[in-house]
Amino acid sequence: MKWEPIETPPGLVPPRPVTVRAQTIPARGYFAEHAHRWHQIVYATSGVLTVAVEGRSFVISPEQAVWLPTGVRHRVGSLLGAQFRSLWVADEAGRDVEDRPTVFAVQPLLRALILEAVALEGAQDDDGYAGRVTALILDQFRRARPLPGALPWPRGGPLVGLCEALYANPADTRGPEEWGRDLGMSERTLARRFETDIGMSLRSWRRRLRLFRAVEPMGGGRSVTETAMQLGYGSTSAFVYAFRTELGSTPQAYMREQISG
Repeated sequence: MKWEPIETPPGLVPPRPVTVRAQTIPARGYFAEHAHRWHQIVYATSGVLTVAVEGRSFVISPEQAVWLPTGVRHRVGSLLGAQFRSLWVADEAGRDVEDRPTVFAVQPLLRALILEAVALEGAQDDDGYAGRVTALILDQFRRARPLPGALPWPRGGPLVGLCEALYANPADTRGPEEWGRDLGMSERTLARRFETDIGMSLRSWRRRLRLFRAVEPMGGGRSVTETAMQLGYGSTSAFVYAFRTELGSTPQAYMREQISG
């Protein structure tokens, strides 16, 4: 299935100081590479976004948002579709957040503030409430915890199909030899391409993918055991060990933190 470009809305005007835009991105839809004369917060209330910026590409879940400083060229899309929330922030208003593209953790309060800002967009602000909401959003980003990285994603070429297939089915058991054969390259060439394009081995990326995909089913009420089996782990203990090694806590503790903020 081919990726399809999405037209940028006409009549874009600078934010004063924050403009919020809500939009549905269809599966395999994307905004072509562009830049703004203002900062941008890229966030999805549901689904997963693919973000390409500064020569790298990665995906973020609703537990993450990306801060894009003024003038940074970027591309945003979604493999399976997403509810996209874009916050444009005036240059002056966001001057002390970050001066480079940064992935932030989105805690429940920040998520609630973004949803409130969307609901208030375009309404009259006679008592200054909307202004206080947007000020709190910026305060939350100044205090938010930067994440070391999201799930890396190839910018193009044959690895895109491989990553899309594994994203759709994390339990896929095909190894480097089989994937290399499917893609018409040797196992060694595949390993080299993965290291060059994504910065890690296929094995490491698959482990990170499974943990990335774990948050959604657990947030929807699935048990740790059900989630482990869905993602292709041989046992619950193997899943818990991988989760703790990568994220520093057990799945249960991680989800409690997400709920409590």
